[in-house]
Amino acid sequence: MPRNLPLLAAETLRGARPRISRSQSLVGLDGFVDTILHVVAKRESATKYSRTEKMALLADKIREAAGFSANIEMVTQMLKLGGNGPIMANALASFSSPVTYVGNLGFPHIHPVFETFAKTARVISVAEPGYTDAVEFHDGKLMLGKHESLKDVTWKQLVKMTGEAELLEIFSKSSLVALVNWTMLPHLTDIFRKILTRIAPKLEGAERWAFFDLADPAKRSGEDIAEVLRTIARFEKYFRVILGLNFNESRQIGSVLGIKPPKETHDAVAAHAAAIRSKLGIDTVVIHPTHFAAAADASGSAAVAGPFTPKPKITTGAGDHFNAGFCLGRLLHCDLEQSLQMGVGTSGYYVRNARSPRLEDLRKFLQTLG
Repeated sequence: MPRNLPLLAAETLRGARPRISRSQSLVGLDGFVDTILHVVAKRESATKYSRTEKMALLADKIREAAGFSANIEMVTQMLKLGGNGPIMANALASFSSPVTYVGNLGFPHIHPVFETFAKTARVISVAEPGYTDAVEFHDGKLMLGKHESLKDVTWKQLVKMTGEAELLEIFSKSSLVALVNWTMLPHLTDIFRKILTRIAPKLEGAERWAFFDLADPAKRSGEDIAEVLRTIARFEKYFRVILGLNFNESRQIGSVLGIKPPKETHDAVAAHAAAIRSKLGIDTVVIHPTHFAAAADASGSAAVAGPFTPKPKITTGAGDHFNAGFCLGRLLHCDLEQSLQMGVGTSGYYVRNARSPRLEDLRKFLQTLG
């Protein structure tokens, strides 16, 4: 490596708070209450048990119980705010970016799990939250969701709760607009179209970033995915568009676009990001497998190793923290490699500490990686 990226990124963050505090972020539009769970492998006493560490072990137990029954005990580790949007927004707020959050965080009252978040960000809630049981293992997580309320996140409801003029003002003041969790929000493509026709043409002033995360689109049809990709590409007329994907999502999107799936190597994933970017005609595509991250923009492509840990305290929300860190780099006008380093650093800090890093936390953590 020609330069020490962690130390370079850490130095970039020194004194960066004033710049970030002037970079407002608008994030939406989902909202979940997450229950983080571990599966009991062996209970030794009322207070002591061993944990099922591998996802396949639970799968084996379920398979063996087919035709019979099984008693599977789970232990709650924490109850926390959830959803791609709130987690990403909370991370951006921890960096000192002034955040406006629009989504389904409780109606008519904010759900208690979001009360602390509502003190650090301006929150506009439009509907009741969804609920997720996140069953975590060392090698992955199983997300069991209840999504009934997400159908209430519509353009009509957004305008009813916010007002179109207020939405335009929020967009106008934002350096970053992050619209995430398309897969679970059935009306989000329509909301994108409304933004493109009712809001975006009226925006003036400084250049803005627009970040999109489809969030595991496997259960949506190829036609739906192709349509939302075309719609996202239209945002490039008004924003510098970033499409964020994990490795599986990148393969799904590639399949829809007719791009051969890559091997999980630095060079192959970086080339895959470049191919997706070329097909869509957008500013940036970023892909984050578990052990590294890669991206492509007009300057070329790059890949950066992540600070992987085999025993994380938490994994739910790691990708959303990566997204926040990568966007932090973009807001600071960092090059692709530094932005990737900030992304993997933010995610790495989060999974080790089960909380979002402040700018100083991230700077010190990056120094330990140099």
